[in-house]
Amino acid sequence: VQLQASGGGLVQAGGSLRLSCAVAGSIFSVNSMGWYRQAPGQQRELVATITAGGITNYADSVKGRFTISRDNAKNTVYLQMDSLKPEDTAVYYCNADIKKTVWRTANNYWGQGTQVTVSS
Repeated sequence: VQLQASGGGLVQAGGSLRLSCAVAGSIFSVNSMGWYRQAPGQQRELVATITAGGITNYADSVKGRFTISRDNAKNTVYLQMDSLKPEDTAVYYCNADIKKTVWRTANNYWGQGTQVTVSS
């Protein structure tokens, strides 16, 4: 099982980017999915999460600017980032709790990270 993230890049302040993260491999179900980020010299921090039922949670620093969503049929989570600020610059990682079979408990998986750079 792998999480394959895409969509990062370089954008000017005030611009937008959309990140995607798809689950690859044979699985039974995906529970909570989310995005985290890590800036240079900083600890990894939560950006947003979404449950299988669509309940969302956001870091205060991105509320009103970022939107997390998911397509359960495609096992994919998205992060729409608007009104980007230079302080949003970081490597963004997707994360998911995945059950590989109906008999197993969920394990936590991380994607490879995608760089988001916001210039001032």
